[in-house]
Amino acid sequence: MDRRLVHALQVDGRAPFSTIAAALGVSDRTIARRYTRLRSTGALRVLGGIDPTALGGAVLWLVRVRCAPSASVAVAEALARRPDTSWVSLTSGGTEITCTVRTESDADSEALLLARLPRTPRVEGVSAHSVLHSFYGGPDNLIAKLGPLDAETVSALSPPPLPHRPGPVRLDDGDRRLLAALAADGRTGTEQLAKVTGWSPTTVRRRMTELRERGVLYLDIDCDGRLLGIGTRTLLWLSVAPPHLEEAGRALAGHPEVAFAAATTGPTNLYATVVCPDQRALYRYLTTRVAALPAVTHVETAPVIRTVKQAANRL
Repeated sequence: MDRRLVHALQVDGRAPFSTIAAALGVSDRTIARRYTRLRSTGALRVLGGIDPTALGGAVLWLVRVRCAPSASVAVAEALARRPDTSWVSLTSGGTEITCTVRTESDADSEALLLARLPRTPRVEGVSAHSVLHSFYGGPDNLIAKLGPLDAETVSALSPPPLPHRPGPVRLDDGDRRLLAALAADGRTGTEQLAKVTGWSPTTVRRRMTELRERGVLYLDIDCDGRLLGIGTRTLLWLSVAPPHLEEAGRALAGHPEVAFAAATTGPTNLYATVVCPDQRALYRYLTTRVAALPAVTHVETAPVIRTVKQAANRL
């Protein structure tokens, strides 16, 4: 039932408990009780995610920081405290930190990537890869691939699709307060959001819809991977011949092991986060599915040994 609840919230993170209960064939009280238990233990959170590409000048970076082993934990924890980072992880035996960083301008990128990080004591090197195109990730969650609900139940839970309204979005202070509250808890009630923003509940609902239509806001699930039998993460850095990059990226996005895939700048041009139950399964994945990708000339694997921060970027 816990796994079914997690999958239901991935389909619609703000669905009323009554709607979820009806779709899963249990009582409202059962759903409320299980959600409260999972939420209180940190096993499950609904988060308001932010897509920086919808904000015009914002850029999402994949940053690799090489450190002396004795300094890696301290540097990783310092990065985790920054509001513009997410998925701060220790890899490569603890000598490298990998994280995603959202910068809102070229000046922000320069300040962090060229000035601050390289001058941090015990940091031996920094490389930054700008995300050019996401093949899988953001509102697309690994739970959608691994969740136990059948297609009929997913359809019953799915909210009506929102129209897409392209174009950069300008945020005011009320928007920032709204997004910060949702980043902390994506199920925060409308009345509480109204108090946080100083808006009326009607304005809150309207603005949330607008931000989702613009692609700025989406709902994400942060859950204990053990609920779905998810093993440890491994980061893949691949080089693909440019004529085949789109084909390879789309194929990678369809793999059930892939939680995130994107085309990037840098010495490699395709990145993926993959999840396998164990080392044997990872070996099979690399020698079958990855080996079958078109025009791959190089693959680097970096097992994640510790995740220091997982929460989505906040504004």
